Amino acid sequence: METPQILGIIAGNGVYPRLLADSARKVGVKKIVAAAFTDETDSTLKQHVDLIEWMRVGQMSRLLKFFREQNIHRAIMAGQIAPKNLFDLRPDWKAVLLLARLKERNAESIFAAIADELAKIDVDLLPATTFLEDFLAPAGLIAGPKLTRREEEDVDLGWKIAKEIARLDIGQTVIMKNGTVVAVEALEGTNETIKRGGRLSRIGALVVKVAKLDQDMRFDVPVIGVETILVAADVKVRAIAVEAGRTLLLEKDVIVDLAERANISIIAR
Repeated sequence: METPQILGIIAGNGVYPRLLADSARKVGVKKIVAAAFTDETDSTLKQHVDLIEWMRVGQMSRLLKFFREQNIHRAIMAGQIAPKNLFDLRPDWKAVLLLARLKERNAESIFAAIADELAKIDVDLLPATTFLEDFLAPAGLIAGPKLTRREEEDVDLGWKIAKEIARLDIGQTVIMKNGTVVAVEALEGTNETIKRGGRLSRIGALVVKVAKLDQDMRFDVPVIGVETILVAADVKVRAIAVEAGRTLLLEKDVIVDLAERANISIIAR
């Protein structure tokens, strides 16, 4: 792919939008503009982009108008929107029409509909891993001690279950312990699932997070960040298994250091 001169970032929460902006700058993107959301996007992002426009989640017309005005033809969705904000949504007329057309309202269907609206104004939504290839999880043991045979078996079973719930568009993470599915992710997101599963397991839970079989790499790509490791350490998780080449490890050095200190193994398969 030819490096775009101008890049639009649809910026959710966390460090992801900032890391993306910095990585895009390194490879020669001249101008970076961000559509940011109140109560979601980290305000420090403004120091990493050339222009930032604040809007509410659900202001679809404003997003499209902003990208048109800034002559954006390449954009990336980076970072999640908290589930509570999807339910507190005050959509504008454009978003109301978009949502009305959807029989199922999950991350995949909503983001795909947004991508279609962007395409209508000649904005191409790039894979969420663009410029972040160095952040993709490499296959093998990334941190912590090698898994025991019992733990490997739990990962095997968890992998099958996680792939199935991902296929059904329920979630992409399961929590396992001793051959039992302890928790399954739905709208609450990975970190809340880990908290719940960790508390139920008491100690030694295994987290398995996968991509969908037909994962649209433009959005909802599996991500492990510092917060995930801190949450896992707090509930004494034993290991986190992710999908190699399809999971972003944001701030990898910090993640590995925290995991090692908490005796959490990170493996990518």
